[in-house]
Amino acid sequence: MTAPAAPIVCIGGFNVDRKLRLLADPLDGSSNPCEAHETPGGVVRNVAENLARLGLPVALIAAVGDDAGGRMLLEQAARVGIATEAVLKLRRQVSDSYTAVLSPDGGLHLGLAAMPLVERLNPWALESSKALRASAALVVADGNLPTDAWPLLLGEAQASGIRLVGVAVSEAKMDRLPESLTGLYLLILNAGELSTVAADPAEAFARLHARGVGCVLVSRGERGLLLSQAARGSREWPAPQVDVVDVTGAGDALAAGVCAALLSHPDDADAAARLGLDLAALTLQTEDSVHPELNPNFLSDR
Repeated sequence: MTAPAAPIVCIGGFNVDRKLRLLADPLDGSSNPCEAHETPGGVVRNVAENLARLGLPVALIAAVGDDAGGRMLLEQAARVGIATEAVLKLRRQVSDSYTAVLSPDGGLHLGLAAMPLVERLNPWALESSKALRASAALVVADGNLPTDAWPLLLGEAQASGIRLVGVAVSEAKMDRLPESLTGLYLLILNAGELSTVAADPAEAFARLHARGVGCVLVSRGERGLLLSQAARGSREWPAPQVDVVDVTGAGDALAAGVCAALLSHPDDADAAARLGLDLAALTLQTEDSVHPELNPNFLSDR
């Protein structure tokens, strides 16, 4: 795959990920022994790191505080090759964080998101990075963004023709998406997030397409992927079988793989699904939100 001259611009969550893995089944109202693990995180930041490690040019639009967490996030992003010139550095603020409490088998038991700074990414704050988005090969936005950011990004996508990819972050934040989604080329989400649109997947697909979404890609864990396109029916892809170490970050890796494939094969859903599934499977086998050994050979050796 040849890297594009223009960057992939990623907009959204940029936070510290704290993972607390329970050593036994949890006891409510009691102290529970666990193992602790801390890494850079945020849905779109994880997408950006995966893409950067694949050798693709990536720029991040996000917000951090001037605390130790913010300095760690910026330093790590620079090390892996993410451009952070468009990241807002906010004085006297604590950087956003996400704490995942994992069950002993690695599944998510409870997620705690303290994400006030991403709320600052409103249209006024995004104005300073308008030229960066206009020069992008692809724009990827996550569901942490405040509601009023979406009409701006959707309007830019319609005016420029640059493909806009939305990545859902939770069922609770699905209502941040506006009713009109015209301009959204692809929405990536899981089965729970899809169910907030309608209980029946076929009905949910129909509603999202009616709102303007071109493609809807649904991750169903071990059951693989389901894709619906406005002009044709849905299709399925099975997931590779791997030994799961930690589920955190796998969905973000899936999104990154899909976006990487879209750069060279914009109309090949099969290529996007395969690359996304393979990258997610790799990430399931590490405790890190992004596999630390990921590199451009992952693309060339496939």
